This record gives sequence, C-alpha cells and structure tokens, in this order.
Amino acid sequence: MARKRSILVAPAAIAAIAVWALAVSPDDEWPSYGRDPGGQRFSPLKEINTKSVGRLKVAWTYHTGDAFQPQNGKPTSFEATPIYVDGTLYLSTPLGHVIALDPVTGKERWSYDAKVPKDKGYGDFVSRGVSLWKSAAGDKRAEKRIFVATLDARLVALDAATGKPILPFGDNGIVDLRNNLRIAPRGFADYEETSPPAISGNTVVAGSAIADNGSVNQPSGEVRGFDAITGKLKWTWDPIPQNPNDPAAATWKNGSAAKTGAANAWSVIAADPQRNLVFLPTSSPSPDYYGGERLGDNVYADSIVALHADTGTVAWHFQLVHHDLWDYDVASPPILFDVHRNGQTIPAVGAGDKDGFFFILNRETGKPIFGVSEKPAPKSDVPGEESSPTQPVPVAPPALAPQKPPEPWGATEADRKFCADEIGKLRSDGVFTPPSLNGSYIAPGNIGGMAWSGAAYDRDHHLLLIPTNNLAAEVRLIPQADLLKAFLGRNPKDDWEFAPQRGAAYGMQRRFLRSPSGLPCNAPPWGVLNAVDADTGALRWTVPIGQFGKGDPKFGSIALGGPIVTAGGIVFMAGTLDAAIYGFDVTNGRQLWRGDLPTSARSTPMTFRAPNGKQYLVISAGGHDVAGMAPLGDSVVAFAVQ
Repeated sequence: MARKRSILVAPAAIAAIAVWALAVSPDDEWPSYGRDPGGQRFSPLKEINTKSVGRLKVAWTYHTGDAFQPQNGKPTSFEATPIYVDGTLYLSTPLGHVIALDPVTGKERWSYDAKVPKDKGYGDFVSRGVSLWKSAAGDKRAEKRIFVATLDARLVALDAATGKPILPFGDNGIVDLRNNLRIAPRGFADYEETSPPAISGNTVVAGSAIADNGSVNQPSGEVRGFDAITGKLKWTWDPIPQNPNDPAAATWKNGSAAKTGAANAWSVIAADPQRNLVFLPTSSPSPDYYGGERLGDNVYADSIVALHADTGTVAWHFQLVHHDLWDYDVASPPILFDVHRNGQTIPAVGAGDKDGFFFILNRETGKPIFGVSEKPAPKSDVPGEESSPTQPVPVAPPALAPQKPPEPWGATEADRKFCADEIGKLRSDGVFTPPSLNGSYIAPGNIGGMAWSGAAYDRDHHLLLIPTNNLAAEVRLIPQADLLKAFLGRNPKDDWEFAPQRGAAYGMQRRFLRSPSGLPCNAPPWGVLNAVDADTGALRWTVPIGQFGKGDPKFGSIALGGPIVTAGGIVFMAGTLDAAIYGFDVTNGRQLWRGDLPTSARSTPMTFRAPNGKQYLVISAGGHDVAGMAPLGDSVVAFAVQ
C-alpha cells in the first residue's frame, strides 16, 4: 500500500538534530504501551508544563494510508499508542502495518505489511500498538524486537532496526494464535487481537478479543506465554477452569466450564518483571446477558488474575463482578503503583470495570487495601437465570459513574417526555439490575463506566487519573422463538442491536437510551475525568471532558481513549467525540489547553524527548465509529512547544 507523505509543519527542527547528542536517557523514552510495563503512563519530562502548554503547536503529521471502510461492517478505528525507543517511534495500524517513524520529522523509516484481510466483518477493526523486547544486558546479540499481535490473530516478531521478520521466531517470524484453542474460532470476526502483547523477561504474553453474545460456546479465551526468542509455547492458561481440582471449578455449575467460551483478556495486560508477575484483566463469559447455561459465580471471569510469567500458574485472583449479566468486563488495563499508608509503602494494582467501581488491591496478595463489601444485588426474574445475590463494592474509592435509578433528562420538553415514557417501561433497581424480558434500565451501559481507556498515575501527587462514561442502556431478553420476529419488526431509528446468544434460551436486544434529538436520556455529564487520591481512595476532583456533538461543553463526551500524565503537571487526554486533545492541570482539573485534530482521536496519547532536545506529544487521530460524529482518519499528530 502506498504511503502518503508526512506533512512537516516545523522544518527548523531538522537542523537541531546535528547539534544534539544522539544518546537519550530512559526518561526520554516511552518504551511500552503504558510507558512502563505496569502501565502508569507517567512521563518524568517537564518541558511541557503548566506555563508552556499554551504554546503547544502541531510539529508534524503523518498519514498511515490505512483508513478503510469495508462494504459491510465497521470501519477501521486507528487507536494505536506509539512507543518510542532509541530515537525511533513505532506504531501499528488495523490493517497490520507496523511503521517506524523519525521522531522529529515524522518521516517513515520503514514499514512492514502483515497483509491483514480487509473485508472480514471485524467486531473491533483496531490495533492499539506494539511491544518491545530487548535481549538481556551482556547478551552478544544486543537485539531489539518489535512484537505485534495482528487483528487476524497472528503474533509477529520484527527486527526493530529494519522491520524485517525474525525468521527463527515461530514460522518465519509468525505464530498463529488461532491454533490449539479449547473452542476453535469459527471465523475472523469472532476471534481477534486488538492489544499489544505483554513482555516479561523472555516471555511474550498474548490474550485475545472475542466477539460478544454470539453463542454459549464462543471461542475460548486462553492466555498464552511464548518464548520471545524462539516463539515456542511456554504455557497456556484458560480463564474458565478445566481442571476439576481447581477451586474455581466449583463456581461453574452443571458442567458449564466445558462448553462456555470467552472470559478472555482482551485489554492490555500489565507486567511486574521484578516479581515475575503478569496481571490479566478478564472479561465476561459467553454470552454476556444470560447466564442460565453457566450458573455460579464464574471465577476467573470478570477478574484481575495474577499469573507467574514464566509458568502461567495462578499467584492470586480477585473477581470484580460475580456471574456477569451486564457485559461488565474488566475492559481497562490494570495499573501498578504504590500506596503510601500508615507509614508503609504497599505495592498495589488498580483495576476498574464498566460498572464504575475501581478496586485497589495488594499487588502481591490480591487483597483489597481499602476494603471491599459484598452488597445485596437485585434478583433476576428471568426463568432459568440465577443472578448472584451479592456483588463486591469497594469501600474506597466511591463509585466513579452514576449508578442510581434514572431521572429522565432532555434538552427540550418533548425530549424529557420521550425519555420519561421510555424509562418508565423498564425495570430499574439501580446498579446490577438484571436483564429482563420486558426490558431493564442498565446504568452504566455496556461501554462503562470505565471503558478500555484505563487510568494514569501521577507519581508526584499520588493521584490516579480515571476517565468514566455515563451513558445508560436498555437491555431486553427475547425467547429464541421470538427473536427473528423482533429483529424483522425493529424500527431502524431506534438503534437496536440484536444478538442471537445461540445455545441459550434467550437472544438479546439492547440500545443506548437517547431522545429524538440524539442526546442521552440520562443527565450529563456524559464523560468525565476523575482524580483519586491513591493513598486514601478519596475523590479529589472531577471535570467534564470533551463535547458531545454540538451540546454544551459542560455536558462532556463519552471517551474511548485514556489519559497520560507528566512531571510538568499536565494530564493529556483525547478519546472524545470531538476532534481535539486536552491538557488539564493535574492538581485541580482546570483545562489549560485544547489542541485541534484532523478528526476525533479514539486513542491514548504518549510523550517523549527526541534527539533534538524537544519534548513531543503524539496522538493517533482516526475518528470514531459512531455514525456522523467524525470523519474517518489515519493521522499521527505530533505537538511541540513553539
């Protein structure tokens, strides 16, 4: 595929390279998706700070050429967060291109084409980035490899200097991740790879993205560890326990563990190389909205699971949602940080899910640091279903997304009446209201709460920066005999999504509750950025982020892209529906800067210091797959202080 040229906005920057030392310190780099293996997304750089941020201007723009709208299905969603190592930027595209860029000019140094098939109806047409492996200090090879897990589920190893495949790895540089699963994929759309693999020592750890709601026996969600040098399989761990001696097996009743799929880790996996642990964020088992075929708590689904990186054995686990009926998976990456409490420094891991709760656990034991209570939960009224009588609720932090029964909202009287009428028809018992045959009000809806965006940690102020969404949904279960009739009789204007849930007694339909004007039926703000004190769990500040269409900026926007934070005192975040990236004062949430983008950025930014001494802020802007909200794009945009 032909590449478009880079657009160089600041040509004077090129000349500075000749007079700047070529060596860069680790502080200059962004070597992992979350900068460090634990995903803190904290940069120690300070050139961009509260005083200089207002002078940020576009330095260069690069176009991947990979924006694509298939004849059927979703368009590409360019969500990559580049990494920066040894003077080169590396990123991936949904179509399987891995690209190396000059950090000062944005010009392409090399590209590799994995030739991902285009028209396969992917559920998420996305690749969120690549990973770096370096040979150990003193190793004569002094080798650097770039690993990418392509959308069509291949693990590829490339030479970081040339982009050429590492031929001794796997089969000529490639391992096919669709092979040797307990429940095999049936097509391209039901088994994907969207996140960069985790690296711990010489182990490359890959999860998977599995389509929701197709059937009881969706593809299985094994997580696997591969030798980074040879590509040989080191271990396999299934989040649905197959060994009857595993204590978790008792939480899958009536032999359901053998036939149930998913529970996969599709988000970014965090690593603690010092402790030789990887931390998996697991999802809901299949199907999402009816659990009559998988009665019980369903441990290890919807959990944080710590595995020993070299063996894949379980160190500990903590379940965030019992017997998930809401698609409340752990979509956001775990984040590793320290809690300073009672004169002690406690290694911690934070994890949020779509219900709006954020759990802070001891990284070595999995025990909650601030406490968790099992609270009574509403009972399902669907024949064959047995919802969990309780759900875990953290003592701190408080819920970061609204969970109360609805108060209908609308921009006009007509909108308010419409929303009140629609919501009035639904079962609504607060958070964890089970799906019902007559329809249930689900808040937060299935994007969260906390989406895949994840959190950042400010080491200087001990703050967790956590974006949350507030968009309520209606979910309705339909007996299988009536599903086709309901599908054919739908009103296209209502934005209903149907799912067969084959093998279960019920199919499903769901929609986000919106008024005729297109705005949500629940009150704004619809997207916010929260700052939580990591040492106490207290909420320090909350601000709306972005703009929903032409609505009031105070209403905020749903956000699918995470924050980063710098020692300069700035939180940067995009991900909103509007074509912009924002900078906030980390101490109080005050917006200090807004940068215009070619289209919206459904991605997380990164920052680095290039060999010319400048600090750059980089974001991938590819638009959203929400119809009419933003045009499709393929831009990598770099900002610098001018």
